[in-house]
Amino acid sequence: MAALRLRQFVTRHVGPIELAVAGGECVCIEGASGSGKTLLLRAIADLDPCRGEASLDGTSCASVPPPLWRRSVALVAAESQWWSERVGDHFEHGLDPVWLEQLALPVASLDWEVGRCSTGERQRLALLRSLMLGPAALLLDEPTASLDQDTTRRVEALLDDYRRQRQAAVLWVSHDAGQIGRVAQRRFILRDGRLEEGGSA
Repeated sequence: MAALRLRQFVTRHVGPIELAVAGGECVCIEGASGSGKTLLLRAIADLDPCRGEASLDGTSCASVPPPLWRRSVALVAAESQWWSERVGDHFEHGLDPVWLEQLALPVASLDWEVGRCSTGERQRLALLRSLMLGPAALLLDEPTASLDQDTTRRVEALLDDYRRQRQAAVLWVSHDAGQIGRVAQRRFILRDGRLEEGGSA
């Protein structure tokens, strides 16, 4: 059960942040547009400059090579990057067909060109791409923003299964109060660069 911890964590206009997300716990962050939610997740993933400390299971981000850190602490961005035209080229370790089915994606989607995928399909495939790395912590930046209600519930169920089975620490940014109520054990509001606890979800 690897805990994700932030101590005196600062990036741009966000911080200092003190936060611990236990293994197997889902913590949600909400806040106004521009409050810095994405900035915070990017800094935790070691993609943007920051001060203070982020650690996983007691191991500091600063002591781990960035690619290794990002495999263990995986950011699923609202708009993911794709470096090859074919979807399957992004899954070097293969893909669990059960997960594809859970997210209402056909096995044939691995042979699709990225350019023919809808925003929602790319969002689901990017999530699966991150899960296949087996991260101990997930940073989710509105992972269902482009999905309909049924597909949103499918994603929530898959992430709940992953969190429970892997005892992963999950930090989830969402604007959807209903979703936060369904998935979070704790919730915070990011306001004026600080996290304000919103009580039990």
